[in-house]
Amino acid sequence: MTNYQPPSITGSGASLAELDSRARDIFRRIVETYLETGEPVGSRTISRGGVHLSPASVRNTMQDLAELGLLDAPHVSAGRRPTNAGLRLFVDGLLEVGDLAEEDRLAIESRLCARGGSVEDALQAASAILSGLAGGAGLVVTPVREAAVKHVEFVALGTDQSLAVMVFEDGSVENRLMRRPPGLTPAALQEASNFLNARLRGKTLSEARLDVSGELARARLDLDAAAAGLIEDGLAAWGGGEGVERTLIVRGRANLLNDPGAAADLERVRRLFDDLEQKQQLIGLLDNVRDAEGVRIFIGSEAPLFSLSGSAMIAAPYMSGRRKLLGAIAVIGPTRLNYARVIPLVDYTAKALGRMING
Repeated sequence: MTNYQPPSITGSGASLAELDSRARDIFRRIVETYLETGEPVGSRTISRGGVHLSPASVRNTMQDLAELGLLDAPHVSAGRRPTNAGLRLFVDGLLEVGDLAEEDRLAIESRLCARGGSVEDALQAASAILSGLAGGAGLVVTPVREAAVKHVEFVALGTDQSLAVMVFEDGSVENRLMRRPPGLTPAALQEASNFLNARLRGKTLSEARLDVSGELARARLDLDAAAAGLIEDGLAAWGGGEGVERTLIVRGRANLLNDPGAAADLERVRRLFDDLEQKQQLIGLLDNVRDAEGVRIFIGSEAPLFSLSGSAMIAAPYMSGRRKLLGAIAVIGPTRLNYARVIPLVDYTAKALGRMING
């Protein structure tokens, strides 16, 4: 089973203990139908769907659920739909989450390893996997790089490209394909490698960037101009470390327009897109998943970032072999995400990504 951990957020509504068996059954059916169709659910739909009650009896129970804050109606003549509090109660208490299908497992494993095996490729693939299989926007936060640098090398490839190779003291290796500055000679390429090796070794990237950026300005007169440019480009390419320089990879925004209700609620979709532009807030929110071992779900106003758009996010951390947090992955979309499918998908992708990064 998927390891799902509810976030430590205080709810505002009822508990399952307040619902009798009839209310639970009707509530579950309403939420499941709404998540499937995106439309408010009427009492007649429920009474015809296997509940041996009259529409009037179902309406009475729906009214009780609305008074508990679990259901609402978009307008008077419409059916009912779950509130954010109702969705939270359903996800935490009634949702049945199983294991991911074997075909999905194989697809995730093959796509993570299909693009050359580098960490950068794996992160890009993870975001694409989540957007493709989950039907929302896939998010991936790059790892926090805390290991000290052991060795740096620039290798010429063809006439206009260089491969930047950085080896860390924890044994990990990162490669970056970079533009090769015009006129860069083999001697200047070696000079750039020597310059960085002398100044980065034994330091983390955040420490090294501070030291090198200042020293590079002073040493520019002694360095070949092309080599200095390559060093700056190299430091920028490795900028997925900490703070404002961490990278947020987003794939699948077009999926958000596939919501059946999107045409009628384009303002909500616009706000959802605005949420995706809040890079630092999203990174901070995803970093908070370190407090849980498994999947975390944020619905609507439970996360201030989503309070206007009514979005939901399902997130999980990906870990090193030593259980050290590397980063986080997530799916963001409207609150009527297919939670039963997306939760195990995010959980398994996070674990597979951690295994791939750790070799």
